[in-house]
Amino acid sequence: MNTDTTAAEDVERLVATAPPGETPDLTGAYPRLSEDRIRMLGRYGARQRTRRGDVLVTEGCPEESFLVVLSGRTAVVEALGTPAQRIVRVHGGGRFLGELGLLTGQVAFFSTVVVDPGELLEVPADRLRSFLVRDPAFGDEILRAYLARRALAIGEGLGFRIVGSRYSPDTRRLREFAARNRLPHRFLDVEADSEAESLLRGLGITTAETPVVLWRDQVLRNPDTAELAALIGRRPDRPTTRLCDLLVVGAGPAGLAAAVYAASEGLSTRILDAVATGGQAARSARIENYLGFPAGISGAELAERAEVQARKFGAEATVPADAVTLDVSGPQPVVRLSGGDAVPTRTLVVATGAQYRRLPVPRLEEFEQTSVYYAATLVEAQLCVDDPVVVVGGGNSAGQATLFLADHARSVRLVAREHSLDEYMSRYLADRVLCDPRIEVHLHSEVRDLEGEGGRLEAVVVEDTTSGTRAELPASELMVFIGASPCTGWLAGAVALDDGGYVRTGPALAALDDDGGDRGTTERTPTTLETDVPGVFAAGDVRSGSIKRVASAVGEGAMAVRLAHEYLTRVTSRS
Repeated sequence: MNTDTTAAEDVERLVATAPPGETPDLTGAYPRLSEDRIRMLGRYGARQRTRRGDVLVTEGCPEESFLVVLSGRTAVVEALGTPAQRIVRVHGGGRFLGELGLLTGQVAFFSTVVVDPGELLEVPADRLRSFLVRDPAFGDEILRAYLARRALAIGEGLGFRIVGSRYSPDTRRLREFAARNRLPHRFLDVEADSEAESLLRGLGITTAETPVVLWRDQVLRNPDTAELAALIGRRPDRPTTRLCDLLVVGAGPAGLAAAVYAASEGLSTRILDAVATGGQAARSARIENYLGFPAGISGAELAERAEVQARKFGAEATVPADAVTLDVSGPQPVVRLSGGDAVPTRTLVVATGAQYRRLPVPRLEEFEQTSVYYAATLVEAQLCVDDPVVVVGGGNSAGQATLFLADHARSVRLVAREHSLDEYMSRYLADRVLCDPRIEVHLHSEVRDLEGEGGRLEAVVVEDTTSGTRAELPASELMVFIGASPCTGWLAGAVALDDGGYVRTGPALAALDDDGGDRGTTERTPTTLETDVPGVFAAGDVRSGSIKRVASAVGEGAMAVRLAHEYLTRVTSRS
């Protein structure tokens, strides 16, 4: 039988299972456009008739057009063309189709098939951007809908599958990459999920060969993060190594702000990150004291919005891209990546932030790859369902994580060495934690030991530093938020660092001795965020003396761009 005929028959059988009506819009993910807006959009696109069974969007391929259903119905399908294919959404007239990838450059995670014939409006992506310049409110409506769709897909476990053991370091590496990049996926645990075992058997894969990533007809055996990124279109095939006006290393709040402001002001801008956009902020379930968001905003959504904004202005983002050294010996700074690529730039913003500190306790390494976490996102919450959890830390990150996990775990205990919870935690957050009956708080206490067997955590031993008494707290997962250390190893010998490893800038450089490595300040005074290397700036948590808050990091990212502009103007005027 002809392959095309077989595929068409498969689509017809699938379409025949579509439920009546359409998927209700309970979260704002599927708004219906007004006739006036559709009429205005029509000037930028073209109408076309649709037939039952037409495939409008193909899973795994880039989305190149913005589609609006004018009449008829369409179905969003997971795993089209495979034995696991199923309809997950149905949309009728007035709704627009697509996913976040249309704005971020990722491929589509689902296919879209016509159920009932009708008509649709197709607007090419570049023409959509032109329309949104005239109607920014509509752009915000699209972004809100796409973010809601992504959250629904992640919460329902749609997308690709990661099959492996929850106790495998490689499995955890892949899951963390997927989680931090907000990628729709589902984890199948070979330790507890019978579906995982049968799936592997059908593919002829042993558990010793896991983890594997399954998507459509592709099987990746223990891939590195670059391979997984390429699969979902997260990274271009060939890294760009041409000279740019501003290179940002680190895509946390400071780096993303720098990319947005630089690109919006006409600088050719590129941003790199070793893991994901959002930095440590993206690990926060909810940021409630960020200006302009009275109801709070999740760190993941803040990062998604910033990335879309940067791309809108023309910034290029490459993730993963791991910076390993900075070469300042030539006329321009050159950042060398782990893959061997060298990226030259006229100006550089270092925004690599900081990484969470590890607990100084025995047996940490034994459990770190299986039961110890440094984030509290939806992925970690799914692991904690009906489990006892211990959270360690006395700052805002620990408080936010504690409240979030209380909605999922069997029990949550917060361990803080402070004598008062609001010593370093915002008062509103401390009050909410203390008033929550689901949370047990242990003040002036520190973790002394971890207990368990076979790499599986069973309990955390804590000591009351006032009385000296010890208690054993049941725990299957341990969440650690005890501060951070700067990610500046790649800068060694290139720019001046303080005793803690943070990047010295501006006034802080005056404290250096004559032989302290101050190579670039003899003829000039570095600006506020400038390092001892002209044209190299630092912003956010990585900078010595910075305020470790999201809002201040964003401000420093914007300020660094202003200073970079001034530097480029000076250099140009001299030449």
